[in-house]
Order: sequence, then structure tokens, then C-alpha cells
Amino acid sequence: MLLQDKVAVITGAGPGLGRTLAGLMAGEGAHVVGVARTPRELPGAVTMSADVTVPADMETVARAVMDRYGRVDVLVNAAFPGTHRRNVLDMSPSDLASWREAVDIGTYGTLVACRYLAPVMVAQGSGSIVNVTSMSSRKGYAGRSDFAVGKAGAHLLSHCLADELGPSGVRVNCVAPGWIASEVLDDWMHTRAAAEGVTFDDIRDRDVRAMALRRIATEEDVARAVIFLASDHARAITGATLDVNSGQLFT
Repeated sequence: MLLQDKVAVITGAGPGLGRTLAGLMAGEGAHVVGVARTPRELPGAVTMSADVTVPADMETVARAVMDRYGRVDVLVNAAFPGTHRRNVLDMSPSDLASWREAVDIGTYGTLVACRYLAPVMVAQGSGSIVNVTSMSSRKGYAGRSDFAVGKAGAHLLSHCLADELGPSGVRVNCVAPGWIASEVLDDWMHTRAAAEGVTFDDIRDRDVRAMALRRIATEEDVARAVIFLASDHARAITGATLDVNSGQLFT
């Protein structure tokens, strides 16, 4: 049990990676609190409704977790909105507003969550923060500037926090996924296949050949990396980024 009796708060704990994280962390013995704007039932988790970009919401979350458990051992920041692909020069006013919201959630939301939950860890003299960033925080792609900038901000924020909180025994690290096997990824591959006049299998095979491991990472692959950094097995690791992209990008 890598997280036996640890209290773990996960932001962005909705469907997909957040749900997988909640289930696996609970399976490792953690008391899990899942936070999302629209919380859904999560395996082994208490759920709370909150917006990570609203300081009062995250202050309420911190107070509620302390009232229930009396401590916070792990904070995983995984909140991020769905993103639409749009080149900068093609953005309408509504696209610009969506871009700003994405960056606010990815970077500012991570900051706000840390601002209100990290003090508990500092008072304890221990804790682990894991920010889920992205391969896109290292390399930008056309049409994905909202996602890239939001995640890159969280990436560098993690370095600053690692330096600030390290003397108090609190570690801050990132997990940077590449592509994650999902229906969303499949839909994107189908769209590309139609645009190029080839089959879905052609596109998928070409993409997989660009990965050293010749496989697309799963939600569980990413979640296991988060759990490692959250656990005491990583007690001498801070300010680091663990890439989970099957060798699509070496860093």
C-alpha cells in the first residue's frame, strides 16, 4: 500500500484520468477527496464541488478536508477544461475567451489549489504535490496554444513551489503525459484519417511507430506515475517532471 492512510486531494476529479486516479489511489490505501466543478461518483472517494480558479472555493475545500481528516498528505492538480483546436490567427472573440479560461484553469487554478492546501502540508512538515502537466508543456503544436500555455505555466510554477516549499518538507513534482488512449484520441485520429483520405488504422499505426515503446499510454500508466511521486518512494525527488509518453518525446 503505497499511500496507506494518506489523505489525497485530487482536483479535476471527473471522468477519465481523474476517475482512474481516484480508484487507484484508494486501492493504495489513501483517503481520497475528489474535487471538480461538477463532481460525479468516484470509486473510493469523497467528492466536493468547487472551481479551482475561485479562491473562496478552494479555501472551503481545505477547511472541509481538515475538518474531516485533520491533515492533507497529497495534492494532485489535474483540472483542465476540454480544448478545441484553433490556430491563433483564426480565433474569434469567443475563442479568445475560451483560451483565457483554459490558461486560468491550467495555471492559475493550480496556483490557487496550492495556495490553500499547501499550508496544511507546511504545518505538518510533510506532503507531496503532483501537478499533471503535458508533453505539450515541453513542445507546442499548432492549434493547441491554450493547452500548451496552461500546462507550461503549471510546469514552471511547480519549480517555483518546489524551491519555496522544500525547506518545509513538502515536495512538488509534475507528471507530463503524452497521448492517452481514449475515445477522444480515437475521434481525433478518425478526423485526421478522413482529412488525409486514409484509414484509421493507417493513422494509428503511423502515430504508434513514432513512439519508442510502440504503444499509446493508458490512464493507468499516468496514474501509476502520479502515485509513485506522491508516495514515500519518491521522498528525495522534488522539482522533477516524469514524462509518460511511451517514448514519443525524449527529454
